[in-house]
Amino acid sequence: MIEKLHEKLIKGELKSSDLVKESIAKSKEFQDKYNMYVTLLDNVEDVEITDSLLSGIPYACKDNFSTAGILSTGSSNILKDYVPFFDATVIKKLKKNNAVMIGKTVLDELAMGGTGTTGHTGIVRNPWDETRLIGGSSAGSAAAVALGVVPYALGSDTGDSIRKPAFYGGIVGFKPTYGLISRFGLFPFACSLDHVGCFTRSVRDAAIVTDAIKGKDERDMTSVDTKDSILEKLTGDIKGKKLFYIKEIVDKDNYKDDTDEELEAILDNFSEMVKKYKELGATVEGISFNKDLLKAIFPTYFTISCAEATSNNSNLTGLIFGPRAEGTKTSEMMFNARTQGFSELIKRRFVIGSYVLQKENQEKLFLNAQRIRRMIVDRMTELYKTYDAMILPGGGSVAPKFKSENLDKLSDRYLLLENHMAIANFGGFPSVTIPCGFVKEMPIGLSITGPIFKDGEVLNIAYALENTMDYVGQVAKEGK
Repeated sequence: MIEKLHEKLIKGELKSSDLVKESIAKSKEFQDKYNMYVTLLDNVEDVEITDSLLSGIPYACKDNFSTAGILSTGSSNILKDYVPFFDATVIKKLKKNNAVMIGKTVLDELAMGGTGTTGHTGIVRNPWDETRLIGGSSAGSAAAVALGVVPYALGSDTGDSIRKPAFYGGIVGFKPTYGLISRFGLFPFACSLDHVGCFTRSVRDAAIVTDAIKGKDERDMTSVDTKDSILEKLTGDIKGKKLFYIKEIVDKDNYKDDTDEELEAILDNFSEMVKKYKELGATVEGISFNKDLLKAIFPTYFTISCAEATSNNSNLTGLIFGPRAEGTKTSEMMFNARTQGFSELIKRRFVIGSYVLQKENQEKLFLNAQRIRRMIVDRMTELYKTYDAMILPGGGSVAPKFKSENLDKLSDRYLLLENHMAIANFGGFPSVTIPCGFVKEMPIGLSITGPIFKDGEVLNIAYALENTMDYVGQVAKEGK
């Protein structure tokens, strides 16, 4: 997608201004129905077309990245009028590449959620079926790419917030190695889990965007220096590669009381993907993973993320910035601002986080969660000594209906199939979701996760499979 657009721009067959205008026009056409944007920009300036593959090409940005002079709300009422004075590092890098941002996209409030329904400007709908959610927290970015109004969009991923919406939206969602991309200017949710990543409609595009925004940043001490091109690693040759899947997650016997046509079809599709990889010359093996550890992924993630979120968002008081509440004392003003400024979901997470961090609870709750996280990461690190990547279904059902009773149901199906992608956040492993089929006319995807700093190899494993299917560049029915 991106390379073809760049070629046309270089040859003069296409003008950047026309491309941007078309993107904005399409965004306006779909905005009322799908609610992708918090802010849609109209005063976009023309840019020079350079050797950068991203020059002159429009993109969308999740509204939890700081953008100088542009509203940056985190989809929260407490930041509904916040206009930063500085750009996030990734925004600066895209500007240097002459990329053109056309809008800031809706997310679950402060990136805490997986439904795309808690943003202060309303819910985001799935372009494949407007009665279904697109997932979150990077909901608007996923919807914009799925609709085809932009070729790529920025997102953030703390548990699966890029990869699950990509699964539901039939697009590519990539979360690189922790530290590969600077988080400076990203509103923090849980710093030890937060990753910057992107949505695209092809694996090559994901490599192109990641190459443009990765690298060391003095303002993010967790960032790393890397000059290797990820795009150059995409050969499509995976002969001799060793892949594994976790048997407990894809074993139908584990879901005897919770099996339906959707789950059967998703697991059957996964079996087909295993066959395809074997035909490509890879070895694919099932391994056993402690089931108790797998079932602990969600509570471990929830405990750590709530604790870190409580600390990270303690500055949202209504005193420094944001709507100032009434009160006779600062403590009263802060209490009223946070009570009125946050949704019930966010307040609940902050209460849980505060409870977890209380001195008398830290050993039993927070530190135990960290121990379980370490056990999971150690097991994965050991497996990566033998295998090149882990493959699994990206979820256990197609995008749910908005009023689904199964949302967040703590069944084995939910705990295992819907939450395993958080493993990549626990260990900072590079992880991508690519479209691999349809169930009930809704897209599904495959999750591929590899060792740290093997981003190019992980994307190449995805690229090889992508080349055997017809989903490159696909656009949701509404966007065609």
